[in-house]
Amino acid sequence: MTAWTPSATVPFDLDRYRGTNVFELPRTPGLVALHTEARNAETGQERFVRASGRIVRILLEAALSQVEHRARGVTTPTGYVYEGAEAVAPLYAVSIPRAGDALESGLREIRPDARIGKILIQRDVATKQPALFYSKLPPGIGGNEVLLLDPTIATGGTLLTAVNELVAAGVEEHRIIVVNVLTCPEGLSTVLSRRPDLRIVTSHIDNGLTDQAFMRPGIGDFGDRFYGTTRELS
Repeated sequence: MTAWTPSATVPFDLDRYRGTNVFELPRTPGLVALHTEARNAETGQERFVRASGRIVRILLEAALSQVEHRARGVTTPTGYVYEGAEAVAPLYAVSIPRAGDALESGLREIRPDARIGKILIQRDVATKQPALFYSKLPPGIGGNEVLLLDPTIATGGTLLTAVNELVAAGVEEHRIIVVNVLTCPEGLSTVLSRRPDLRIVTSHIDNGLTDQAFMRPGIGDFGDRFYGTTRELS
């Protein structure tokens, strides 16, 4: 297994994918303020959970708008018909523990009926390469749309491993909607060059990767900060 090394500079036309594969939340002052709080190295667990949880809620609503809907008319209290829409049930989602579980809790608040699976992938600290450890998917997931919950996409290896597992289970690539808090051009380039039919809904695209495969300016280890397993600031 070889160590991860930064790839040579290859032009990546992000604009080509915007609106078709990549959907970034609008950088409103409110969202930027939440990112400011979450990214601050001095932000403790409680404040991080609060800020990132609010980001996740906005993100999930945007991702849910990507799933298939059908027309539905309802009668309002005034007796008029509102020609609306409803999501086509059931909703399937897959979390990549441990960080992905932070998005799962938010999804359960919005759609408690969601059928949720798990794909456990560990990235080697030295090589940065992913390894699949465990997969448990809901029955009937094949042929359906799936929300794939992955808060950070840096090198893209972990996400691609999870996507491969879903495709092997019968989920069509274009029906996978990745729900992502933070990514970067390198990660998007790696993922979309191999899986060009994915849809990725993200709250922010960072500037790039460091030589150690950390995003910059980054957010730190999302899982550690969310679950309070990072070292306390001195």
